[in-house]
Amino acid sequence: MYRELDALDFPALTDLYAPPVTAAPWLRVNFVSSADGAVEVDGDSQALSGPDDMRVFKILRMRCDVLLVGAGTVRTDGYRPLRLSADRVAWRRDHGLCDHPVMAVVSRGADLKLDAPLFTDAPVRPLVVTGADAPPERLAAAAEVADVISTGTGGVDFADALRLLRSRGLAQVLCEGGPHVFGEITAAGLVDELCLTLSPKLAGAGSGRITAGPPSSLRSMRLAHVLHANGNLLLRYVRPDPG
Repeated sequence: MYRELDALDFPALTDLYAPPVTAAPWLRVNFVSSADGAVEVDGDSQALSGPDDMRVFKILRMRCDVLLVGAGTVRTDGYRPLRLSADRVAWRRDHGLCDHPVMAVVSRGADLKLDAPLFTDAPVRPLVVTGADAPPERLAAAAEVADVISTGTGGVDFADALRLLRSRGLAQVLCEGGPHVFGEITAAGLVDELCLTLSPKLAGAGSGRITAGPPSSLRSMRLAHVLHANGNLLLRYVRPDPG
């Protein structure tokens, strides 16, 4: 269960993050936080990350069919087009996957910067996941540069959104937040796995947690493994009954 990250090469690390059943639907969430629970420092989550965390970050992206991320996180973290390196493209081809995962941006009102490279320079046509009651003109504008999934009123119906993603053959979903998206999919009982890197840093008061939104019921997870690297703890939790 406990291993040193430096002892794992690329194939071993890739195998370690295989979902229980690769052909079945699976929703994995990935976050980094400080040791005292902060999701960011002065609005920057990358201040808590580093080379060790990024090794796993890249493996998780390589393994997914679709990357689900909130519009706020896209803006704050400066997301670029989802394009993998040549070695990761080769791995995906060897495993029967398309060259790059699909980027799916969540915005309940479809309020997005649609001329950003994330949309205009994407190697695969992105998706916009939004509420069915988003302004029609925004839905029409989004449809010019992305495929649109609109479901739910007053917000996104994530259970239905995941169903629609899977109907497109996008079974392996990786969610990188933000905290409100994580809070909503947790409340809906949709999270199969949490990969959490604990950075050996103290952020102090003021920063938010990795999850936000209305309270939800307590859910148990099983610790699948712990990796250590330079004071970072890379934790992998899965739901108790992965099937």
